Amino acid sequence: MPPDIIRNIPPGTAIPEVVNAIIEIPKGRRSKFEVDKATGLMKLDRYLFSSSHYPGDYGFIPQSLAEDGDALDVLVMVNEPTFSGCLIETRIIGLFKMTDRGLNDYKVLGVPHTDPLFAEYQALADVPPHFLREVEHFFSTYKQLEGAHTESIGWSGRADALAEVKAAVQRFGEAHP
Repeated sequence: MPPDIIRNIPPGTAIPEVVNAIIEIPKGRRSKFEVDKATGLMKLDRYLFSSSHYPGDYGFIPQSLAEDGDALDVLVMVNEPTFSGCLIETRIIGLFKMTDRGLNDYKVLGVPHTDPLFAEYQALADVPPHFLREVEHFFSTYKQLEGAHTESIGWSGRADALAEVKAAVQRFGEAHP
């Protein structure tokens, strides 16, 4: 997949409420895949050093720019993992705030917009509390054995998540006029 294809994918169909999530790491994997910026291909970055696995499909919102200089991260709640490179139209419901090596590294939480199993999920309060604890635990510990330090700041609701999406899309537009 050439890099221009990734750059030409819009950030979503109804920004900031519904975004396009490009999945890099399917749910349940320890393999850390990411889009290679030079080729646009999915590249194996590393295997997680811990025995943890991603609690949902994980990727990014195209044409967005987070505070850490990368595209804004997104975790999509799915019942079945998809695959690296899959585009999921995702309804935003919350925001997990954390730092990674001292920089803000926020992750928006969403659900597949057209999946009837998630039709009732409109806000963070609709998510089972244990799932939120799993996500927080994963991101608080997944890099410990690598010697990297992450710190959980906690969960914020839908309004904060939508504001973060909007800001990241605006940042990208300003950086790439």
